[in-house]
Amino acid sequence: MALRFHKMHGLGNDFVVIDAREQAVTMTDGLARALSDRKTGIGCDQLILIEPSAVATAKMRIFNADGGEVESCGNATRCVVSLLGGEATVETLGGLLDGRTIGGTVSVDLIEPRFDWDAIPLAYAMDTARMPVGWDELTDPVGVNVGNPHVVFFVDDVDAVPLDILGPQIETDPLFPARINVNIAQVVGPNHLKMRTFERGVGLTRACGTGACATGVAAIRRGLMKGPVTIDMPGGTLVIDWAPGRPVNMAGPATHVFTAEADISAFQ
Repeated sequence: MALRFHKMHGLGNDFVVIDAREQAVTMTDGLARALSDRKTGIGCDQLILIEPSAVATAKMRIFNADGGEVESCGNATRCVVSLLGGEATVETLGGLLDGRTIGGTVSVDLIEPRFDWDAIPLAYAMDTARMPVGWDELTDPVGVNVGNPHVVFFVDDVDAVPLDILGPQIETDPLFPARINVNIAQVVGPNHLKMRTFERGVGLTRACGTGACATGVAAIRRGLMKGPVTIDMPGGTLVIDWAPGRPVNMAGPATHVFTAEADISAFQ
């Protein structure tokens, strides 16, 4: 069967997007892994499936490169909103997300952040504004759920941290029963951060939309800055805005690379 797909990216965080409203697709973790493989598949950080929704413009399902289905992905949401066009509401496992395309920028409202230890989730209760835990030089993180779970560490130099080594250790620590996305951030100016992310089930990525949201929220919660916050990542820049009691807003580009077809039987 010919499978039509779009290759898209948000700041280098790349996706294979399949519109299953046009053609029903039964996705499994094995098929998601095969399609995501950069050597024997199409290749992407996350595989995105767009399905019909009874409560929104469309439903978005997100599969990491390891095949695991996750709740939310900010960069992918911007790409899906861009595909849907104009204003759209997207149903995800992490909640309903509102988005709009304005010129070359896609703005998305994520859910209101959650800070309760069992909402992140953590294995046991603690203060999530200053978590009393650490892994080598990474200590004192902020815990936040913005549709998926994150910890944010503030450091003096993000480039000096061996995130490729510490990221997998933190992601799979028993403290995080659903695993965790790991973000490190450096203050580089007023309301301006530099950030790197180790994504759960993916690894180091050029950009992470929900990671940027979590990091902006953490910086505002810590009193380091006020929104909107500009966040530079290896793949580019997002602008994050948030105030207590409100959803997080994320604004940035979404790039359509090409549309193609593949024989799905080759991946099963």
